[in-house]
Amino acid sequence: MSAIHRIARVILFSVMVLSTGVVRGQDYPNKPIRIVTPAGGAGDFVARLIAEKITGPLGQPIIVDGRSTVIAVETVAKEAPSDGYTLLVAGNSLWIGPLLQKMPYDPLRDFAPISLLDRAPNVLVVHPSLPVHSVKELITLAKAKPGELNYATGSIGSSDHLAAELFKSVAGVNITGINYKAQGPALNGVIGGEVQLMFNTASSAMPFVKSGRLTALGVTSAQPSALVPGVPPISATLPGYESGSLIGLLAPSNTPAMIVNRLNQEIVRVINRADMKERFMSLGAEPVGSSPEEFAATMKSDIAKWGKVIKDAGIHVE
Repeated sequence: MSAIHRIARVILFSVMVLSTGVVRGQDYPNKPIRIVTPAGGAGDFVARLIAEKITGPLGQPIIVDGRSTVIAVETVAKEAPSDGYTLLVAGNSLWIGPLLQKMPYDPLRDFAPISLLDRAPNVLVVHPSLPVHSVKELITLAKAKPGELNYATGSIGSSDHLAAELFKSVAGVNITGINYKAQGPALNGVIGGEVQLMFNTASSAMPFVKSGRLTALGVTSAQPSALVPGVPPISATLPGYESGSLIGLLAPSNTPAMIVNRLNQEIVRVINRADMKERFMSLGAEPVGSSPEEFAATMKSDIAKWGKVIKDAGIHVE
């Protein structure tokens, strides 16, 4: 076979492959879609909320399949075909987790980001007996009493734990972490005065702030948050400080761009609805809606940022 004939065959094959991809994208979806998500958590609720709203526009049933975290992730990363019919809703532990312990997947290699769905900042709260009323006053006190102030955390590597370690790093203070079995007991530890402070979720902490049992000093979002009206961002005192939980929708890697973009279009349209914003806010989260490229960039920047925090603090999960 001559070189010209070989080149012609390669070109023909490439055209056929591209044509098949276009047809798959234009025909999508033509059967039910499954969203796999860790069962029982915030991602599970968000997955069901999204599924309910985009079933109509996509014209196909969307089934939410709640599983254990590891099985949910491995199902999409290792088992599902890249055809847009098996998706994953997961939090930022998906890409932060491998920084804490070995995981059977690569968050950047094994997934195609579709859209961020929501963001939930933490709130820095202190026991009312602590003589501080601002982030600046807390930093001053912590520097005056190095190692004497304690913060509660629900589990190693959780968003509240990392928020505190980032705070220590950016503020240059020495406060001691006290690990509880879960966020509930950790919050009770602060309310009861066993520890002085915590970076807790807005939905859990704010009822106790309103009742006077806790004092809110700052929110971990970069800008003021409607979830905690009147509470300034920590970044107003510590420029560049930002932390919180994220939830996003992903597909297996190599899912055709046309399918990813179709899903993204429907997701962003739904999330921008006023009624959906109210639903997210009632959950203690802010709706996001991003492009696939923005989601991918967030994952990469998070891995770099939290990788440094985790390494510098010597955090690891047994």
